[in-house]
Amino acid sequence: MKFALCLLSSLLCTAAFSATAAKPNIIVIYADDVGYGDLSCYGAEAIDTPSLDKLAANGVRFTSAYASASTCTPSRYSLLTGEYPFRNQRAIILPGNAPLIIDPAKPTIPSVLKTVGYTTALVGKWHLGLGAADKPLDWNKEISPGPKQLGFDYSFHMAATGDRVPTVFIENGYIVGLDSQDPVSVSYENQVGDIPTGLSHPHLLKNQADEQHAKTIVDGTSRIGWMAGGEDAMWTDEEMPDTFLAKALDFITANKDQPFFMFYATHENHVPRIPHARFRGSTSLGVRGDAVVQMDWGIGRIMETLEELGLSENTLIIFSSDNGPVLFDGYYDGAWEMNGDHQAAGPWHGGKYSTWEGGTRMPTIVSWPGTVKPGLSDAIVGQVDLIASLAALTGATVPSGRAGDSQNMIETFLGRSDSGRDHIVQQGVGGKSIRVGDWKFVPPGRVRDRFRIGTNHFEIIPATGALFYLPEDPQERNNLASLYPVKAAELSTLLSRELDQK
Repeated sequence: MKFALCLLSSLLCTAAFSATAAKPNIIVIYADDVGYGDLSCYGAEAIDTPSLDKLAANGVRFTSAYASASTCTPSRYSLLTGEYPFRNQRAIILPGNAPLIIDPAKPTIPSVLKTVGYTTALVGKWHLGLGAADKPLDWNKEISPGPKQLGFDYSFHMAATGDRVPTVFIENGYIVGLDSQDPVSVSYENQVGDIPTGLSHPHLLKNQADEQHAKTIVDGTSRIGWMAGGEDAMWTDEEMPDTFLAKALDFITANKDQPFFMFYATHENHVPRIPHARFRGSTSLGVRGDAVVQMDWGIGRIMETLEELGLSENTLIIFSSDNGPVLFDGYYDGAWEMNGDHQAAGPWHGGKYSTWEGGTRMPTIVSWPGTVKPGLSDAIVGQVDLIASLAALTGATVPSGRAGDSQNMIETFLGRSDSGRDHIVQQGVGGKSIRVGDWKFVPPGRVRDRFRIGTNHFEIIPATGALFYLPEDPQERNNLASLYPVKAAELSTLLSRELDQK
């Protein structure tokens, strides 16, 4: 009876919310490799982030919000589709010429919001593949399928990441500034063209790189993969953030009179870290910290533009990051040497690539002036929950049987409830773990630790698995599995059940 009453109350609340709320503009700001401890509102002292601090002061700052994975492609897949990435075997870190990994028939946040009148946009990093799986992609024609086929009315983005070719911008399916007499070709198997590489011409590099990142040189930086042609279309790294920001501001201004959704995926602070000259020296951490300051400034410009257009009180902003931090990630840019005492993952263990808390527990801020109740929340929520939550907010419907891992957490995101998920699965490179309430379970095997210069460090989890009580052990050092075998077995069974679901 109690369950039935709770369910009825929840349904009535959601129905009332959807029926009465105006459709706000929605902006999801998705940082790249920015850790829990990289923002001053999360305790950073070496990096000052006044724009995000202001956003947090006027919104809800979450302490138990999660990306679905500790790497970029899987997290982006999960955020847009409402599915854990391990349910799609292709949702792994992709090369720059990979085909689209999201079936256009699958609902996504933009496609769902379009059904209730939203105009939608992608600006920034993509890294979910482009083109069809059954034929090679011709970069010199319309690039399809891509963001448009997934529900984005407008798109201005890179294909993958800054450290992967092709190093060009793509707008609405076409490479920007491409000269038809200088066609683009891309390969991740064999060298194409005669552009110098980091291996053949290391003296041309701004920063030296490891062998993986030492292929085609563009703008003084070598990349993963080989590229030929497209000289007029190639980006300049330090201008990239300004280019993306300008497109985002243009979209907001052009759509100020109708509800819009924008997925603004910054490249900061993914490698190669090449902030604009006006941000160099902003921190004591070198280019890694400077890139975060640059990102924060851009977010401030978005907030200022919303204010100038009178849109602030009708715009929901959600800020988070795709995975935990990494210091060395292919380029010898001084990030490791200059890090000092800075704790990029905050109090948590691990970082990018790992299943530890530092890999997936993300800085997350939700702001909607006049609607969101400001405060601090320790409720467990996930980026995977956004599609169900935004659908509930706007009165949209997610097709039955789709986005099956997404839970409606809109009341929690808006600061109106302290209730969160019962559990959430965390995915690293080569492994998964699960958090249930205050407990965390890591199955037996090799688990990647922090990514360090020259080598990958692993920790060996014994046959009993590893059980941690997070409130007393944020560094996940004290394995309690032998003391609480029943609890360890309970979490292990729940994780197995999640992994076995289709």
